[in-house]
Amino acid sequence: MNRPAKFGDRLYYTEQELAEREGQIDKQHQNDLTETVAPDARVGTGPPSHWGERARRPCKQTSLVVDPPNGQTPEYLPEAKTKQIPETALNNNPKADSWEDFSYYIRCITRGVAGSIFPVVYGNGQEIVQAPGYVSIMQEMVHEARVIPLDGRPHASSKIRTYMGDARGHWEGNTLVVETTNFLGDKTSISVNGWGAPPSSEALKTVERFTRVGPNEMRYEMTVDDPRTYVRPFKVAFPLTQEPGYRNFEYACHEGNYAMFDSLSGARAQERKAAAPAGGK
Repeated sequence: MNRPAKFGDRLYYTEQELAEREGQIDKQHQNDLTETVAPDARVGTGPPSHWGERARRPCKQTSLVVDPPNGQTPEYLPEAKTKQIPETALNNNPKADSWEDFSYYIRCITRGVAGSIFPVVYGNGQEIVQAPGYVSIMQEMVHEARVIPLDGRPHASSKIRTYMGDARGHWEGNTLVVETTNFLGDKTSISVNGWGAPPSSEALKTVERFTRVGPNEMRYEMTVDDPRTYVRPFKVAFPLTQEPGYRNFEYACHEGNYAMFDSLSGARAQERKAAAPAGGK
């Protein structure tokens, strides 16, 4: 998301740096072929490495953020810093006093507009369907669908708010421009997984631009304007590559979300044990 300081204002890697990253990708591909682990390896909860989605070639950009020129997300406003999400939630290790201690992503509800399109470790499929008067975008992870009217209708009343906001699109030449407002405040954030600290406010507006630049490549841009969270607007941009024959996988998040029940019931069991008399049952 943010550019390492050593690259300064440089948006692209050098040819030598790209060659080094290609070597890292090749090495990772070889590691992914390994189906066993060392006998003394620490047991984790993550999937096998070959489940992840690996790049076939490195991205040329040094960061997703392209404006400001230093590739850094702008500073938070003082009032936004008071809305920090608990650190336990950020670490996927919430207090488990209530289901509300878990992020909306962990609860399989949403990752928000940004979280659903920014690249992450897997589930990056985007199916874009154009029909008369509409464009629909189906995101693979959390199976969220955005239906975007193109007929010039105004945004819905400000009293109507949703996790993914209210999108309206129009064409500027060959570029599809999508403006989204009416977000639910304090529910998601502008980050690579759609949650983090601080969360976005109800004043958030995003403007996305989809421009085809080749047979299998689209230039994607998102300008983020949240005057109650950041000191200035900023822009994220990266290429979207079409993969011929790719189909979104089913993302059965709710169906497989046993962690919610296990975490909450486990916390209640710990509480009962702590409250039990010494030596009692």
